[in-house]
Amino acid sequence: MPTALITGITGQDGGYLAERLLDEDWQVHGLVHAGGGHVDELRRRTPSVELHEGDLADAAAIFELVDAVAPDEIYNLGGISSVALSWEHPLLTAEVSGLGGGAVLEAGWQLKQRGGLEVRVLQASSAEMFGMPVQSPQSETTPIAPVSPYGAAKAFAHHLVGVYRARGLHAVSCILYNHESPRRPPQFVTRKITRSAALIALGRQDSLELGSLDVRRDWGWAPDYVDAMVRAIRYPDPHDFVIATGESHSVADFVEVAFMHAGLRGWRHYVSLDESLIRPVDAAELVGDSRKARRMLGWRPAVNFEDMVRRMVDSDLRAVSS
Repeated sequence: MPTALITGITGQDGGYLAERLLDEDWQVHGLVHAGGGHVDELRRRTPSVELHEGDLADAAAIFELVDAVAPDEIYNLGGISSVALSWEHPLLTAEVSGLGGGAVLEAGWQLKQRGGLEVRVLQASSAEMFGMPVQSPQSETTPIAPVSPYGAAKAFAHHLVGVYRARGLHAVSCILYNHESPRRPPQFVTRKITRSAALIALGRQDSLELGSLDVRRDWGWAPDYVDAMVRAIRYPDPHDFVIATGESHSVADFVEVAFMHAGLRGWRHYVSLDESLIRPVDAAELVGDSRKARRMLGWRPAVNFEDMVRRMVDSDLRAVSS
């Protein structure tokens, strides 16, 4: 039975990926942070996953775990997942999301060297690495110039993928643009919007506070992006792939679709702006050119922007109602 190891398995992508691999009859192991949340929910959804407590910042522990599990595929999805949080903890972000990615790659390399196994490693990179991009849409060849601690840490791990690939490791990077689902934690702006729409529609909240309505992002459906990662790691040769819809929408667009679907017309009546929620430096408009992934992997996003937002609102309406 083939074996996979997923870091960040309690996150949005990790959960969907675990379910996908279990459906394919893989043995799945996951790294969870001691005291971290969502473990009970993960166990309920995927009770057959074997979980291991650890920390991406502990390189020695990562080496031991990879050696013990001896996985065929390693998906490094772990790290600081919030750009906003990275501003509050820049050094921790560098240690976990940057150096942690290096530890996973080195562990995969060491396993390959010891056992002669073909170990495949996927790094979940981010469009935030492009910062203020010199071109739009961005592709795999767009210069990397991050403007946040999150983007800088992701850029370091992304560059290491190329380094280890040159050493002979099957190292793959998926440059993921924003992707959402009902499993996105509520502190993220997208879930904050859809949950507020549900609460306001049911009369349990009066208004929604946001930072900027003008920020534009390329938003996709998380399970579609998990599908892209599986396709990428199993492609015969290792590559970097931009995973994106190719469409840009503003935060205001997101709010409008969410509130309309919840039955709230005139959404601006419910929204107020709070300057304290604006990030010190925010990336410019990010929209991805995923033609390489579409051509080589046969990947296409199956869920469009409006449907993604509506699915999230429906989920929050059910959760709030119950």
